[in-house]
Amino acid sequence: MTTPNDLAAGFAEHVQRWAANRGASIDALAVLKVAAGRASLATAEGHVCIPLAAIASELEGKSADALRELLLASGMAGMTQGEPLPLVLDDANRLYLRRYFDYERRLAENLVRRAALGAAPPAPGAKPDWQKHAVALAMSRRLTVISGGPGTGKTTTVAALLERILQENPQARIALAAPTGKAAARMLDTLRERAASLSPLVRERLPSESHTIHRLLGVTPQAGRFRHDANNPLPLDALVVDEASMLDLALAARLVEAVPGGARLVFLGDKDQLAAVEVGSVFAELSAREGSPLAASVVWFTESYRFAADSGIGRLAADINAGEPDRALDWMKHGADESVTWIDDAGAELMPDTRKRILEGYAPYLAALRAGVDDKAAVFKAFARFRLLSAVRDTPRGVREMNRMVERHARAQLDHPLDPGGRSPWYPGRPVMVMRNDYMLRLFNGDIGICLPDEDGKLAVWFPGASDAWRAIAPNRLPEHEDAWASTVHKAQGSEFDTFMCVLPETAGPVMVRELLYTAVTRARQRVTLVGGAEVFRAACLQQTERHAGLIERMREALGSE
Repeated sequence: MTTPNDLAAGFAEHVQRWAANRGASIDALAVLKVAAGRASLATAEGHVCIPLAAIASELEGKSADALRELLLASGMAGMTQGEPLPLVLDDANRLYLRRYFDYERRLAENLVRRAALGAAPPAPGAKPDWQKHAVALAMSRRLTVISGGPGTGKTTTVAALLERILQENPQARIALAAPTGKAAARMLDTLRERAASLSPLVRERLPSESHTIHRLLGVTPQAGRFRHDANNPLPLDALVVDEASMLDLALAARLVEAVPGGARLVFLGDKDQLAAVEVGSVFAELSAREGSPLAASVVWFTESYRFAADSGIGRLAADINAGEPDRALDWMKHGADESVTWIDDAGAELMPDTRKRILEGYAPYLAALRAGVDDKAAVFKAFARFRLLSAVRDTPRGVREMNRMVERHARAQLDHPLDPGGRSPWYPGRPVMVMRNDYMLRLFNGDIGICLPDEDGKLAVWFPGASDAWRAIAPNRLPEHEDAWASTVHKAQGSEFDTFMCVLPETAGPVMVRELLYTAVTRARQRVTLVGGAEVFRAACLQQTERHAGLIERMREALGSE
């Protein structure tokens, strides 16, 4: 299997040979090989670019300015304008792979153009109504960014915005999208709930479906190509994108290019959540409170209608975001709030009592299965009451081991012992998560189904459909999937549960960052239980995700050229 290190080494050697053939000096070739490899490896770590200072620290006696001169002399690194060389150096000594610099520049230019129309901020005085301001902003601009945590009113604001758009133009073409199928479906469901207060005429004209961004743009057989782009824009007048913090740089650039110039584009997200799995942290840069050239297009919602500021979940989320682990640990350990529980269990393997509490969490679901499986809504509702999350996959405290543990217990409780011959993994009540989009089956990465018998007693995997309908898929037709008793925090992003337990790893590592803890905690509606050691919790609270990028500078450059 090819690793990011292999790809980086191969790219560095290719660029070095190219430079050697063009007569680069020995010193320039040596620096070029190291810098090209580090720039490639940086993208595998989610960075858009890498500062030369970070590379200089690996090369004794070389300053960032000296590296810059040698890279430019190699003939393989160009300035932001000019010959399309494989590497790009900007004025702030950031080194890019050409592909990602182009994505960043294109996205910045399109965002600046879209934000050109002005709008007045709320009048000074008493507490402003930021939801009304967001609607007014979106009605007067072609770009609006709304950042807020769970329960701050983002979806309610979207419902009000769509009502205004449809009142202004009943024939307006509106689309709803999100990076994942699960997030797109949840957005549509939540919007339907909020739409109950709208007029019947408006409700009739609201979008009847939501899309993944890939599906909206139109996936083609040609890798990396979409049906809709700048030359063939999407046929719409308004696009609302939810869970925008999950957007990577390349997808964001292509999406913005495909939205017609006169259409409204609204991004919704939570800047404090986990960033995209791929390269970049576009939403965090767009919604930065300081220094963003597009600040006039951004609204920050800070008041949660789901969690009071002094509630346990709200308080824990605030302490995590503030980087105050000791304050949070102090009140959690003393049981100051029933909605938050801390279990001090830091060993390589979970203590028996912790395992017992995990299994007890699924007791209502197993009871619902024993009571009967004909009422699928009741089964799914029982399953949604509790969820087990982990930060990692492949350790004794990771998702794979958690899934095995709960499955053994569930099979025993349901009288479906493990198949000794390994012939079939399927049994009534088995929850699975789809890991790969299948547009033919309308199943998307993150969708959860439950194995239940049909009317003839034959096992199928059932998924919620539109209008309280249910879809049955034969197990052998499912795309790639895995057990869903437990999932990673990343996979839970965009979901909500009544109660959940999150198992932290034995030791802190690169995955344990503040954004992961915040994302985990804010998945709960009612109760949160954290399992781990104080040192791991403390380290995660104090470690923020930092992704090197220059989107803000590219936007400033675009503004300067307007």
